[in-house]
Amino acid sequence: TALVTPNPPTPSWSLSPALSPVLRRCHLPVSPALSPVQAWVESLRHPEDTLRGLAELHPDVFAVTPRLDVLHAVATWQRNYKRISHARVRTRAEVRGGGRKPWGQKGSGRARHGSIRSPLWRGGGIAHGPRGPTSYFYMLPMRVRVLGLKVALTVKLMQDELHVVDTLEMPSSDPRYLQDLARFRHWGRSVLIVDV
Repeated sequence: TALVTPNPPTPSWSLSPALSPVLRRCHLPVSPALSPVQAWVESLRHPEDTLRGLAELHPDVFAVTPRLDVLHAVATWQRNYKRISHARVRTRAEVRGGGRKPWGQKGSGRARHGSIRSPLWRGGGIAHGPRGPTSYFYMLPMRVRVLGLKVALTVKLMQDELHVVDTLEMPSSDPRYLQDLARFRHWGRSVLIVDV
């Protein structure tokens, strides 16, 4: 007689979206033309315990059209937000010397000059150089900043680089555990954890 064994339990990593429980639903109103985006909910309790279920995400945030121009504008704004250039050069008034007229105005045949510190001379002042400190601060419109965040979240979700976890509880408070977990799950070298 053949030994009949019961079906083994389905591992968490082989769950299909049709069979997985939805742990978190999108409670905000969604446009009739759109549907909520689903993402896997993971756990930080054990490296092997990855997929717990599904979470519904709002399509206005996690399903927008990728706009590289908006991402570039937001990234440039963030780089320049606190940028201050301290480059400063001396004008002809600040360079030492040059108070005496080098030669007479007329009669020598040479070009007329009034100072050896003119920008035309070697060792002279700089005419239109930087006069720091210079601030590069400007304010990007709020709608562009918000759209940039939506585009970034959408792209990260579509590239499978955005991970939703059920809770931030971990079996150990040692930072090494989180580093090993990120390395085991191939999350990359840089991980940003946001609690909302």
